Amino acid sequence: MRALAPTLPLMRRRTLLATGLAAGLPALPALAQGAPPVAGPRRVHALSLLGEPALPADFTHFPWVNPEAPKGGEVAQTALGSFDSLHPFILRGTAATGLGRLYDTLLVGASDEANTAYGHLAGAIELPADNRSVTFELREGARWHDGRPITAEDVAWTFRTLIEKGHPRYRNYYGDVAGAEAEGERRVTFRFRTDGNRELAQILGQFPILPKHWWEGRDFAQPSLEIPLGSGAYRLERFEAGRSVVFRRVPDYWGRDLPTMRGTRNVDVVRYEYFRDATVAFEAFKAGGVDFRQENIARSWATLYDFPAVQRGQVKRDELKHELPAGMQGFIMNLRRPIFADARTREAMALAFDFEWMNKNLFYDSYARTTSYFANSDFASRGLPEGRELAILEGFRDKLPARLFTEPFRVPVTDGSGNNRENTRRALELLREAGWTIRDRRMVNAGGQPLTFEILLSDATFERLALPYVQSLQRLGVEARVRTIDLAQYQVRVENFDYDMTLDSFGQSLHPGNEQRDYWSSAKADQPGSQNTIGIKDPVVDALVELVVAAPDGPELIARTRALDRVLLWGQYVVPHYHSRVFRIAWWDRFGRPTRNPRYDIGFEAWWIDPARDAALASARRSPA
Repeated sequence: MRALAPTLPLMRRRTLLATGLAAGLPALPALAQGAPPVAGPRRVHALSLLGEPALPADFTHFPWVNPEAPKGGEVAQTALGSFDSLHPFILRGTAATGLGRLYDTLLVGASDEANTAYGHLAGAIELPADNRSVTFELREGARWHDGRPITAEDVAWTFRTLIEKGHPRYRNYYGDVAGAEAEGERRVTFRFRTDGNRELAQILGQFPILPKHWWEGRDFAQPSLEIPLGSGAYRLERFEAGRSVVFRRVPDYWGRDLPTMRGTRNVDVVRYEYFRDATVAFEAFKAGGVDFRQENIARSWATLYDFPAVQRGQVKRDELKHELPAGMQGFIMNLRRPIFADARTREAMALAFDFEWMNKNLFYDSYARTTSYFANSDFASRGLPEGRELAILEGFRDKLPARLFTEPFRVPVTDGSGNNRENTRRALELLREAGWTIRDRRMVNAGGQPLTFEILLSDATFERLALPYVQSLQRLGVEARVRTIDLAQYQVRVENFDYDMTLDSFGQSLHPGNEQRDYWSSAKADQPGSQNTIGIKDPVVDALVELVVAAPDGPELIARTRALDRVLLWGQYVVPHYHSRVFRIAWWDRFGRPTRNPRYDIGFEAWWIDPARDAALASARRSPA
């Protein structure tokens, strides 16, 4: 399962990759029915896939927050690129950062628990014994910012509208939901097409609820810069298109005292400043124009944080260990391009990538190599298939590479010296087997057409990664070119699959599920805006995805996901990169923090402006040493 934040999914994924904007955008873990069915419906306050929720129905706040945190102050954060819309629920337009602050959801994920979410807009959840529906009962007093009550019809209308007119991702993610029906002012029921999709009850708690009355007379399918009506902890106060967007906390927010809210959303004003370039954004942070930064570039973390404010203790740094699955980041090959049709060609592309040299010389040995689409989790395949995983794969043996059953999948490894001879030799053998030959020092096919392609990037930061890779490819006679374009152009090209190779990331949650359809299924390969950016059309992958979605319990989910992971790896679709097991964060010393961090998130929404620190910092800035 994966949270459906109200931003374009491809845009959000690449923005997080490039700039670390995950702060303030906590991921919602997976959801579903934990206990076995009993006679009659169960009425619960929370949903969990791993048994019972850790917190009782009368809990007052999440254990990792400070429930007495003071409110007030203003925080500036960074956004890269630009925006031309305040409507994040459709494919068209580039939506502004932070719009999720405007909307409430039925459930709120617990950043300290795996696969658990608690009632938020929904005060109670009813689960029938047959697992063919879920009913949410809305809290009395929930209201929009204009004072009108949030109703069950708002929920049902939002779902229908997102499915019919929203981003294609919604139709895929909620494909097993037959419909939504308001059964009174505050009671809404979602009916399922199957009883085998364990996630459905929980993931229905993820989508933002929209005001039906506000949207009447407006075209939902069109991008817009009209400030929308919401119900969340913040209003959108003002914006300057493409440059900044400002959110102000709602003092009389209806949900301010809910246990899912206490101790969070403590800052009065949250401002996102847009920068076209990551280097300029960092300079803005150094100058104090931005208050908080997550650093994703190892070299920058190692070399750039020695400016005077750090030396004076005015800027703090920390590395927060987390337990999040790493997923897969890498250079992806677009299977819609004929040059990447052969798996042997794709494997040769991976052999040319010298991670060990890059990690040593570019990344200060700070990264771990990614070896799975579900890296850093129990769902990652390992060794040879065995047990239940092997039994699953046996059903597809005649459609899978023979090596999958006899060789553990291993990413290419070098000695880090920069002399990648052994892998280069193996890559040349594979390219010859795939029908390529060297002619005038260029790799060409039987028709004399060269093996040449473009690596499309949205951030110059990643040129440090791409350019050494291009040099390695040149040793194979392969001509690759790096092209970096602005984020808006990049989004359009990626959504229309207009690239040869690009850098992509497939984030994974603590419970893989419905999102796997959008990543890998044949049905999504030709749908603009889908997350099947590779263009995979494989009936075995399709079948395994459906097995993952329908997994009846934890052990079976692990076996089925490992089988899917192994098949994807042997498809050689990606040149795997690396991942970090810590959050690197830096901030100007004006904040208070809870005594500990949640296990699966930075937890920045639970920070607050500390009046004493804020005053001391302001004084120091007026009178620098």
